[in-house]
Amino acid sequence: MSFEVLTIGRVGVDVYPLQTGVGLADVTSFGKYLGGSPTNVAVAAARYGRSAAVITKTGRDPFGDFVRKALDGYGVDSRFVGTSDIAPTPVTFCEIFPPDDFPLYFYRLPKAPDLDIQPDELDLAAVREASVFWMTGTGLSEEPSRSATLAGLQHRAKAGTTVFDLDWRPMFWKSTASADPAEARSYYREALRHTTVAVGNIDECEVATGEREPYAAAKALLAAGVELAVVKQGPKGVLAMDRDGTATEIPPVSVDVVNGLGAGDAFGGALCHGLLSGWDTRRTVSFANAAGAIVAGRLACSEAMPTETEVNAKLDEVPRAV
Repeated sequence: MSFEVLTIGRVGVDVYPLQTGVGLADVTSFGKYLGGSPTNVAVAAARYGRSAAVITKTGRDPFGDFVRKALDGYGVDSRFVGTSDIAPTPVTFCEIFPPDDFPLYFYRLPKAPDLDIQPDELDLAAVREASVFWMTGTGLSEEPSRSATLAGLQHRAKAGTTVFDLDWRPMFWKSTASADPAEARSYYREALRHTTVAVGNIDECEVATGEREPYAAAKALLAAGVELAVVKQGPKGVLAMDRDGTATEIPPVSVDVVNGLGAGDAFGGALCHGLLSGWDTRRTVSFANAAGAIVAGRLACSEAMPTETEVNAKLDEVPRAV
């Protein structure tokens, strides 16, 4: 079976406070949710009716069982979810201080199982045949995940649509790369050679290209080998640039922020849906932008992913808001 969306990388359990504006030291109640950026992207794509799967690993523990059950419940195929004995399934806590302060606390030490994906464990045929293959910067942060991710990209050889979520998380890299992203940049550039779409915010684009100015960063991503560069600018909206240099500016969508942590993953799943639907760049990125806004207005990540009807309803509000 070939999948419309196949992602690879991070998975875990998000433990989010059910109280807003309260630090973890004082929180008394929490909710438990499926988490991990590429996992959430697969869930978001499935919400639009897309066949989706994720390549990852959990620990050998009840949280690993929860991950598989949650994926199955969201309609995401869990056949590529392996088990590693190096560590328990990761847990991530956050604090919620709307509208723009959401500190994250990752429990992924000494090494997360999803970074223990081995190159020889990959189903390369599934990677090659997927309509959209989605990988992230975190997957490049440590071996053997780095070699597995690059092996998948090389075997895929730009078949279909290959998306690189730049996903810069310096805490997941060794101290040298955390202090100076130059080491990470070399791996990013290698991955960009094999991808067709790059997506990231300003900081992530700077890690990948050395450029912070949005237009310069987009051009640098195109020069590195991609066909579509998507630069997320937060309250300034989104810049998308096609291979021929055509630039599309998408304004932000107004929302009362509850938890901004899942917005990027919602954006990613909606981007996949738009690309698979054959929409033009403006429609695709507008749809993704609205999906991200919807999830920013909700508490959870995975279970907060919207349907196409909900996103279109949000888009209908945009002209009135403007």
